Amino acid sequence: MNNLRDLTKKLNSPIKSERWYAIEEMGRLIKKGEIIGQESEEVNNHVHTIYSFSPYSPAYAAFLAWKAGLRTIGIMDHDSIAGGEELLYAGQNFGLATTVGIEIRVNFSNTRIQGRQINSPDSKNIAYIALHGIARNQFSRTEEFLKPIKERRNIRNYFMVERMNQFFITLGIEKIDYYQDVFPLSKADEGGSITERHLLFALAKKLIQKNGKGEKLINFLKEKLKIFIPDKIKSYLMDTTNQNYTYDLLGILKSSFMENIYLEPDYEECISVYEAIDFAHSINAIPAYAYLGDVLESPTGDKKSQNFEDDYLEELFAEIKKIGFKAVTYMPPRNTAQQLQRVQKLCQDYHLMEISGVDINQPRQSFNCPQILNPSFRHLIDMTWALIAHEKLTNYNLRYALFHEQNPLRNHSLAYKLKVYSAIGRQIDPYNPEHVVHLLPEE
Repeated sequence: MNNLRDLTKKLNSPIKSERWYAIEEMGRLIKKGEIIGQESEEVNNHVHTIYSFSPYSPAYAAFLAWKAGLRTIGIMDHDSIAGGEELLYAGQNFGLATTVGIEIRVNFSNTRIQGRQINSPDSKNIAYIALHGIARNQFSRTEEFLKPIKERRNIRNYFMVERMNQFFITLGIEKIDYYQDVFPLSKADEGGSITERHLLFALAKKLIQKNGKGEKLINFLKEKLKIFIPDKIKSYLMDTTNQNYTYDLLGILKSSFMENIYLEPDYEECISVYEAIDFAHSINAIPAYAYLGDVLESPTGDKKSQNFEDDYLEELFAEIKKIGFKAVTYMPPRNTAQQLQRVQKLCQDYHLMEISGVDINQPRQSFNCPQILNPSFRHLIDMTWALIAHEKLTNYNLRYALFHEQNPLRNHSLAYKLKVYSAIGRQIDPYNPEHVVHLLPEE
């Protein structure tokens, strides 16, 4: 038992070599049946790791997914694919199917929806999109594509920290040093990105250092920062033994303070949507628009109630289809049944693949998503297996990419192709996922 605890801890070690050793050892225990996970048909294609912002390494995220009974896991880091190889290795050892993608922000200039609030809470004309199903042999190209985006983002990060320091200079909060306090919280030295959450995590630590935990800190937030704290979050912050304290504080800072120091990204950081789609097609990834929908209550507690793309959704779908998107990704727990029924119908009308995922980036979130077992969403499980087949077949030969112009099934409907690829995905051996030659679809 002590050995299992040590291995589990090492799966989330900050040292990569320790994680890779733990992956192999944990894989042996799983294969021997000495540890047993839950059983479920659940899948998740949108888990963040330490290579953007998350409490989980790719190895540990894969283990928690396996333990929770998920059949597949997909990582979706902001501006980084550095965790891809580790996730694939963990999946091969744990017998867990995997998929790798990235999440980036783009600008919608020169489109019909230019200048509108799309799906980014902080900016107009900016939208989050996902590139799903990136084949292993395209990781290096993807990393090169992301380098200038991260460089621009880091410049903006630096100046947001400076704004933060100016804001707190009269409140007795110790100055935050970008390179000593923020950079070490990330995996930027290994190809990871630095996000706004890293900045706020550094701030949260300084606020705790100054005020301690509990009532004094809560009073500081209310009186000095004019932050309204919901009762649930207040109970978390009153609990001085709360192991997730810094993450809970970060959440309230993101929803209620971030706007005070936020700087708009430029269009070198948030590149043109056309450029992003062209790149996705060049590597045969599946570009997906990330549907947010009007937010009434944030499931993660770090987003305000806001209106987004629901008011012009039909126009949006027509435009993303024209631009070259191949899919829409959405999160069943985030939206109402009415919102999701509308999205599903529009996906069918515009022949867009549906991809699901639950955005996991903080420790209070469960890896389980029972909503996906609802009859209204079970087809998303099939879509995940099709996504996995696409990724593994693309790695074998580009023409087998789901949307490749020379795909053997190119003359068939999207529904038929997804059905065939879903069946292939389920047949791929997760312990040997690159052995797919016997599963290739025929003309």
